Order: sequence, then C-alpha cells, then structure tokens
Amino acid sequence: MESKFLRKKKFAMDYSVVTETPDIKITEEALSMLYTRYEFARSFCKDKEVLEVACGAGQGLGFLKSSAKRVIGGDYTGRLVKSANHHYKGRVPVLRLDGHFLPFQNESFDVIILYEAIYYLKETDLFFDECRRLLRKEGHLLICSANKDCDGFNPSPYSHMYFSISELQTILSNYPFETKYYGTFRTSGTSNTLGIISLIKRLAVALHLIPKTMKGKEIFKRLFSGKLVQFPAEIIEHMAEYNNPEPISANSPVPDYKVIYATAKLT
Repeated sequence: MESKFLRKKKFAMDYSVVTETPDIKITEEALSMLYTRYEFARSFCKDKEVLEVACGAGQGLGFLKSSAKRVIGGDYTGRLVKSANHHYKGRVPVLRLDGHFLPFQNESFDVIILYEAIYYLKETDLFFDECRRLLRKEGHLLICSANKDCDGFNPSPYSHMYFSISELQTILSNYPFETKYYGTFRTSGTSNTLGIISLIKRLAVALHLIPKTMKGKEIFKRLFSGKLVQFPAEIIEHMAEYNNPEPISANSPVPDYKVIYATAKLT
C-alpha cells in the first residue's frame, strides 16, 4: 500500500489557483470559450463512455453526461475534485488522478478529453501512451489549448510547455491516430481602440505584470473587458455563444486564433 508520504509527494502541486472555478468571474468571451469547448466535445460523446482528464471543478461533466452513456471526471488537485463531487453528489463520479498514470483497464473509453491542461504535463508522451491504451478502436482523444502563436499569449505560471499545432502533429504522428486540427476565436479586428488594448496587453505580458492567479486576474480583466460574469458550476444548454472551430492546417503557425483544438481518432 502506498504510504501517506508518497501520496502527498505524488500530488504535491495545487493547481486550484490557476484554474477557473465557480468562485471567480470571467469575461463573456471566456464563457463562450468554455461553452464552445464542451459543445464541441459533446458532438463526439453521444452514447459513448467518456473520461475527462484535468476536469477542474467539473463544470463540463454534467453537460457531457446529457449525451454520453457514461462520464468519469478526474483531476490532479484534491480541492478541485472535492468541489466537483460536492456539486454532482454522485451524479458523475470524479476521481483524483495523475494524467501520466491513469487507473483504468485497457480499452475502457470511447472518448478521452484533455482541455486547457496539456501544458501542465511534465511528460506528454506518458499521457499519450495512456490514451492509446485506454481508448477503444476508433475512439477519440480531444485536446484544446491556448494558442502560443497568438499575439498577446500569456502562459500559465505552472505550465511546462505549450504546443503549437505543428508540434502537436509531430508528437501525435508517433501514435496510431488520425488527426484533425481546428482554430477558434479569431483575434480582434484592427480598430484604433482594439489596437491600443492589444498593445497594452502585450506590454503587460512582456513585463510580467499580469497576475498569476485567477482571482488576481479579475481586476485586470475588468479594466480591459468591462463587465464580468460568474463562472458556472455546471454548463447548461445555450448558456453562451458557440464559436464553431474552423479546420486548419498543421503545417504552419496559426496566429489568427486564440484557441486551438486537436482531434485524434485511434485507428
């Protein structure tokens, strides 16, 4: 049996301060990004068995369950797992787990989701190895991430590495996946006001002036985006605008999109 010391060491990092949770406020665009992620995923989940790795406080799990046969959520941070279980009260099981070593039998799932978390993995190959092991034939791995090629990109302070579309393609080409890539939330237009705001944001990123925690970022967001909305405990139908992901090539940078997706079907 694993000792308490080893368990504490294994789960030493606490990602709750850099994770969107129901006690924070976000921009309307961020809410649309959230809704888009799970509406996009739901199209893959109908009557399927689904695992979401790094599910955070579980805001998308109930929405996915409305379409899927079975949904399991998991996160590395105990505080987030506790919050998700408190909300769902057994309606969706949420486990504490490490994305490098997933505690499930071979070919247990039809869909595995990793949203806004690939950059927290120390050894990405271990996660992809686990996905290949756990997915059934023609099952899908869905990945979503902030686009590091986008102007004004601001990395999370706990991140290890962000991947461009071409870098994701290089990694996924080592596995028996049929991959497609998408971009969504195009960068803003070129009006004088938007251009000034974009310049200020870029300077703030370059000078490391943006707060590190989600709570701290609320003030910064309010300055540049105005009214904020409450982050939801659970996504519901049509709660925000859906921004349809557009197919893109993996052969060159895509600076015009704030968010990138990869879908990988096990062949």
